[in-house]
Formats: sequence, C-alpha cells, structure tokens
Amino acid sequence: MQRFSFARTATDGKARTGVISTPRGDIRTPAFMPVGTAATVKAMMPASVRETGADILLGNTYHLMLRPTAERIDRLGGLHKFMNWERPILTDSGGFQVMSLAALRKLTERGVTFKSHIDGSKHEITPERSMEIQKLLGSDIVMCFDECPALPADRKTISDSMQLSMRWAARSRDAFGDRPGYALFGIQQGGLEEDLRAQSAAALQDIGFDGYAVGGLAVGEGQAAMFRVLDFAPDQLPQDKPRYLMGVGKPDDIVGAVARGIDMMDCVLPSRSGRTGQAFTRHGVVNIKNARHADDPRPLDAACRCPACRDYSRAYLHHVFRSQEIISSMLMTWHNLTYYQDLMSAMRAAIAQGTFADWQDAFHAAREEGDIPPL
Repeated sequence: MQRFSFARTATDGKARTGVISTPRGDIRTPAFMPVGTAATVKAMMPASVRETGADILLGNTYHLMLRPTAERIDRLGGLHKFMNWERPILTDSGGFQVMSLAALRKLTERGVTFKSHIDGSKHEITPERSMEIQKLLGSDIVMCFDECPALPADRKTISDSMQLSMRWAARSRDAFGDRPGYALFGIQQGGLEEDLRAQSAAALQDIGFDGYAVGGLAVGEGQAAMFRVLDFAPDQLPQDKPRYLMGVGKPDDIVGAVARGIDMMDCVLPSRSGRTGQAFTRHGVVNIKNARHADDPRPLDAACRCPACRDYSRAYLHHVFRSQEIISSMLMTWHNLTYYQDLMSAMRAAIAQGTFADWQDAFHAAREEGDIPPL
C-alpha cells in the first residue's frame, strides 16, 4: 500500500506549497478542508464539494461517535462509503468538542467523561478510545487526543493542560500502532507562550508523528495574538512534515497563516456563513439579506466560477434567502467553498512563482475596495 508522505515543491519566504500523498489521493497544499461535521458538508452534495476544488474533508469524532456511532459506520463500510466521499478524510480527536459542547464534563489523567449534548447519555473519551473511534471511521488522517483550554487562561493552567496533552499524545501514538497508509498527527499546545509551545513541539517530535497541528488558537484570542504565535510556532515544528492550523478561519486569517508556514486549515465559516446569507468575495463580505440587492441583476462576484455567480443574480439570491428557501443555503455555501478553494489555488500558484508577497498586497487591496457600488 502507498504510504503517507509529504513533499514540498516550492517555498516563498515562510510560505510553502507541496503535496500530501495518501492511498486515497493527493492533497495539494496549502489546503483548506471543508468541515463535514456529521458526515456531510451541510447543504452540499459530495460531488459538488469536490467540484469546488477540495481534496480532503474533515469529519468530527465527537458528533459521529454520538450519532450514528462509529461502530455503526464501521459496520456499514466506513466513513468514506457511508458519506460517499472517496478522497481523503481527516477526523479531529473529539477533544475540542468535548470541551466546548458537552455538559458536565470531568477531566482526569485517564481521559474525559461527559454527558452528550444530544440526549444526556454518559460517555468517556480517552486517548485509546479516540484512536479506536477514528480507526472504526476509517479516516486517513487521525488526530491525537488533546485538551484545548479556552483563552485567556493563566500560565499554570496552560502549562498543566499542555503537559497533559503531551502525555495523551504518547498514549495516542501507542494506541494508533503501525497502520501503513494512514497518518497520525500530533497537536502542539501552549497557548500564547513561546517557551511552552517549544516544550510541546519538542515532546511531540520525541514521540514522532506523520504531521503536526498548531492547536489551541482561534479560541478567542484575536487575530493579532494568533499571528504573534504563528510567527514562531510553525518554525518549532519539523520542516519536512505537514503543519495544520486547526479551526481557522476567515480569508485574511488563512492568508496570514500560509505566509507564516501553515500547510492545512479547516473551518466551518464558509458553510455556516453561507447558510446565514454571508458571501465571501474578492472584495470582502457581502450580506445578501440587505435590501440593496433586491433589484440587482448582477452576480455576487463576476469573476467567480460557481453556479451561484454563473447562473443567478444578486436579486434572486436575496429573494430565496429572505424566503428561507433551501436553495439559498445550497448556492451560498457552494459559492463560499468555491471562493475558499480558489483562494488556496491562487496562493499555491503565487508561492510556486515566487510572487507571494505581491499576491498578498493585491489580495488585501481588493478587499479594502469593498463591494461593488449599489445600482
């Protein structure tokens, strides 16, 4: 079986472009992973997600273990078959959702016990159970189980949490075992503290992983603080392994992360915003619910290749959103995911050509222009 591998093909400053190779297909980096929380990217068919340019999806261990359960998905042939997506899937470990969604959670050295946010049933996730669930799902890239404290937090809380996550990382590695063709990523923690991040990176490299995530960001610290961490955190991780920034983000967050050496990102923002009537365009965010669009025959973005822009007017998109028609979520999500994938493609090209700094300037300048003027 083909093994998991990563090859950088070009660098421009700290920005990198390359290819992650897996038995289920290649992932072009920098890569944005649409989020398919419950085995679906909301309002999208899998073939449509692929049409936007996505090479890989993210699935959610916490949600899938609760419903329909990992055991059921395994009996039905695994997550790829279950959701009709034959390309790579990355699953998170469940740790973040346990911290943010579960009621009455209890944290110990062994793991986390919690009550389901769906029906109040009691569950436990340990590093070993997280590895078991992700193996049952059949995900190509598995994340080690970690704890992610909300920021702001005091230094001792962050340090204790990071050290617990490193012990859990070692247990995750042991439980994952040797699975050719599948990858296990470690997760760097340490809040906003450079020395704690360095300790975490060293501990992860001692254990040895196929890729490394920068965790514990995009949890309320703000973009400036996140970028300050990204100025040093990716450099603490191996150059020859993929670097994944979890849960990010807005378009300018993504561009700033790539400029600082990040290879992979995921976020619910493009799909969630689409369902609430927000469209991301080259000229910033468009709120299709606004009355100014009611009589506008022009497309959302004349340069966009998605069906919403190619086949429909702003007036139509405004109407179906205000009428709460299902096609509104479909078209707006398709547009946003296309915008995100085109953003990644443009960055890959600029890095390969050595023009990334100029491309960034043009990206920010276009967004500062704002939306096209009303008719």
